[in-house]
Amino acid sequence: MSILSSPYVLEELKRCELCEHRCKVNRLAAETGVCKTTIPIVASATLHPAPPESYTVFLAGCNFKCLNCQNWTISQYPDNPYPQRGYEDPQALAKECVDALNSLAAKRMGADRIFFSGGEASIHLPYVERVVQEARHINPDIKVNFDTNGYMTERSLERILSFTTSITYDIKAYDDEVFLSLTGASSGPVLRNAAYIGKHAKDKLWEYRILVIPEINEDDIKPLTEFIASIEAGLPVCFLAFRPNFVLENHPGADKALMDRCVAIAREAGLKNTYWSGRTGLPGSVMNLRQEIKDRYALQGAHLAASYALSAGCLTHPRGCATCVTNQACAIKRHTPKRIT
Repeated sequence: MSILSSPYVLEELKRCELCEHRCKVNRLAAETGVCKTTIPIVASATLHPAPPESYTVFLAGCNFKCLNCQNWTISQYPDNPYPQRGYEDPQALAKECVDALNSLAAKRMGADRIFFSGGEASIHLPYVERVVQEARHINPDIKVNFDTNGYMTERSLERILSFTTSITYDIKAYDDEVFLSLTGASSGPVLRNAAYIGKHAKDKLWEYRILVIPEINEDDIKPLTEFIASIEAGLPVCFLAFRPNFVLENHPGADKALMDRCVAIAREAGLKNTYWSGRTGLPGSVMNLRQEIKDRYALQGAHLAASYALSAGCLTHPRGCATCVTNQACAIKRHTPKRIT
C-alpha cells in the first residue's frame, strides 16, 4: 500500500518542520530537505539484543551526516545502493511488532518493547506515532523506546515524550565547532533537548550515549559530563568506544585506557551512574590535517574531523548542512567505505 492510498496521509510532511533544520519542504510531493527523505521508509525490523532488548524498527534516512556512522547504509538513504524494505502500512507494521514481541524468541531474549531507531526516527515522527497508536490498540501496555540524535524541535520532543517508555539519547560532542565538523549540524538543539529530558523526563531516560572518538571529541568529555552533572548527578551516561566506520573507516578505534579515562572524568564531574561499552583497540591511523581549511577551525579536533570530511568530498567549511549549497548532492551521503568494523 502506498502512503497516498493509506488512511494515514501524513499532512505534516507537506511542510516539514519536525527537526531543527526546519526545511519546510513538501515531502509528499517528493521535495527534499537536508535529510533527503520523502515518505517514511522502513529499512529493516528485527529482534535486537542491545539494551533495552526489543523488536527494533530501523527507519531510513537521517538529518545528520555523521562521519562516524555505523548505520550508514540506513542513515544515508537514499544516496546509497543498499535496499530498504520500503513504506509499510502503520497498522501492518504495528501487528508485526506486537506479534514479534509475543514470540518465544523474544521471551528468551527478554525483548519487551518496540524500539524505533535509524537513521533518525524523529524525522518520521507522525509515522512513528501512528505505528505506536496501532500497536496500543492491540496491546495497550506495549512499551516503546525511542532512539534519537536529539535534533528535533521542542514541540517534536514533547510529542515523543508523550508516547515513549524509554529514550536512548546520543550526544556527539559538546563544543559546537566539533559537533558541526562531525555531523553537519549544531550542538545547540541537542544540548537543549538533553537538558529538558534530564530535568523533566528523567524517568524515561534509558541513558545518554556519548561516542568517544580519539583525538576528535576527547576534549569534549569534560565539559559534556559537567553539563550533564549540572542537570542531575544521577543521570545515566554510557560512553561508547568508537570503532572505525564510514568516513572515519581508517581512524583508530578507542582503546580501553581512553574509555576508563572518560569514566574517571565523568565521576570527577560528579556523575554517579556512568560506564562504558563497546569493542576497544581497533587499529587505524590518524590522517594528516588538511591545511587549506586550517583557518576555518579553531579547535584541532574540529579541524581533524573536517579534514576527513574534506577528503571525502565535503566542500563547505565550516561544515553546515542546512546552509550548504550542495546539500542535495552531498558527497558524504554518497561515500562508500572499504572497511566495515
